[in-house]
Amino acid sequence: MADVLKRVPVREQDPKVRATNFDEVCYGYNQEEAMEEASRCLNCKNAKCMQGCPVAINIPGFISRIKEGDIEGAYQVISESSALPAICGRVCPQESQCECKCIRSIKGEPVSIGKLERFVADYALEHDIMPQKAEKMNGHKVAVIGSGPSGLTCAGDLAKLGYEVTVFEALHKLGGVLVYGIPEFRLPKEKVVQKEIEKVKGLGVKFETNVVIGKSTTIDQLMEEEGFEAVFIGSGAGLPMFMGIPGETANGVFSANEYLTRSNLMRAFDDSYDTPIAAGKKVAVVGGGNVAMDAARTALRLGAEVHVVYRRSEAELPARVEEVHHAKEEGVIFNLLTNPKEILVDENGWVKGMRVIRMELGEPDASGRRRPVEIPGSEFEIEVDTVIMSLGTSPNPLIASTTKGLETNRRKCIVAEEENGQTSKAYVFAGGDAVTGAATVILAMGAGKAGAKGIHELLSQK
Repeated sequence: MADVLKRVPVREQDPKVRATNFDEVCYGYNQEEAMEEASRCLNCKNAKCMQGCPVAINIPGFISRIKEGDIEGAYQVISESSALPAICGRVCPQESQCECKCIRSIKGEPVSIGKLERFVADYALEHDIMPQKAEKMNGHKVAVIGSGPSGLTCAGDLAKLGYEVTVFEALHKLGGVLVYGIPEFRLPKEKVVQKEIEKVKGLGVKFETNVVIGKSTTIDQLMEEEGFEAVFIGSGAGLPMFMGIPGETANGVFSANEYLTRSNLMRAFDDSYDTPIAAGKKVAVVGGGNVAMDAARTALRLGAEVHVVYRRSEAELPARVEEVHHAKEEGVIFNLLTNPKEILVDENGWVKGMRVIRMELGEPDASGRRRPVEIPGSEFEIEVDTVIMSLGTSPNPLIASTTKGLETNRRKCIVAEEENGQTSKAYVFAGGDAVTGAATVILAMGAGKAGAKGIHELLSQK
């Protein structure tokens, strides 16, 4: 009999092999493994795992159906709450949300909720199982700006309620950060992202690409001239931040956004595409979040020796434990408690190295984490030819600057109510990174759900 205190292991590509390709790292569960792992769930009446889920999936409900072998039923339970389960099952930080609240973790390992969600969602994709559509339309018309996780979630939820929804996307491909930001080896685009978007289309949602709100048209025009009664802004946060240190404008310095967009959206990793990318032979990635891990692991697969330079210790790394573990397995080098002071530039304007300084942790700062402090006299140089800055992003101010009465804060983020996404402008709602700054896919989805709920409550009164 299997040990109920331990998870059913999940199969993965060998680290030495996967470090040379862009195929998905994790193979996921098969049905036998999923049913065995589901049997570990205690089906708690007061399920704490659900309290940790930003989109409130009925976790015991879908897992109990897996136990019974009713995978289609499990999918219908999940799809009541989530429009993108195959994506969430792969990129959600379950370890700090649903799984960390699992009662099993008191004496053993928590149930692999994320891997079970992925199994169910992949089964539904393979068997063309669709979520439930609205029985009839309600006559209301809503615009959604951005086809990332918050926009797709808001659009899907509204479509299920009978709204006529059109999503406006600035890029030529749908998916937002799911397509340009997250690498193929973590989130396959054709196999997963595009198929999940097709399911949202199947609910009746219309999509228009290459529409830049603020240039192609404005929110005011959508409402005043095109008959949209409400608008949800889910435009993300694509404006990269830099340190302001000497040498940052040199050739060979990228934002993580640009580096990943070239690889993921424009497929620079694929020899059959013509996208140029200065991949580098020795790459330093500055930062410690999930985006930094994505950039580092991408550079590694493009043939570079890769260093992650982060000013705090491993305990403070904001990236998922799984992503750090995978990066180390693949050969990424971690220079922790280290901070850049200057990017060194050769006579032709190209990066030739980076001067850094060692750090130690002092007293906690406003975030509750111990503040990194420079150690005088500890400077040294790292020989690199490429530097990728992964320090976070902020929203592009274009939408706010072209919309009358839309309030933003000092970080250029749109101000919106957390409960329902209502902004300072009547009938305009917002959520995701455009409101919070760069955060996780699942938090953006939660904001999309809140926005859909707020729009429905408002328009259903008309």
